[in-house]
Amino acid sequence: MVTRNDFPIAIQKNKPIATPPADFPGSQPEYITYVTLLRLGKTPDVDFIYQSRQMGGRIEKGGLIVDFTFFDPPDLAINVQGVYYHYEQGSVNIAKDLIAREQLASQGISLIFIDDIDLEDNPEYFVREALNYRDHSRIGAG
Repeated sequence: MVTRNDFPIAIQKNKPIATPPADFPGSQPEYITYVTLLRLGKTPDVDFIYQSRQMGGRIEKGGLIVDFTFFDPPDLAINVQGVYYHYEQGSVNIAKDLIAREQLASQGISLIFIDDIDLEDNPEYFVREALNYRDHSRIGAG
């Protein structure tokens, strides 16, 4: 699990989100989401966990890593989707995403997807929408 102290981030509202620090353990779109959550007043390890291991994480069959899981509401999770990898590389990745959604749904957790291209255009809007259980991703619309 990644904690807030693992990579201190200076939050400046209304400033573009810079590239992630070298020690950030995720992708640029995940970093944008992380910083946007901070700008919206969310606190890591209090309001959400970044890179939460569910059902054994990647080391066990059927396990997965969820980008963001929340304590309040406890039934919400967000995964950031790279359009190229998740949609343009074929149906196998889409199937994995749908399975992850079903696995979490069986635990009473709603998995909302945010597409990376949406984060480039308006990160605050799409993160707020996800926090309100609204999925605008390609997979959510399908």
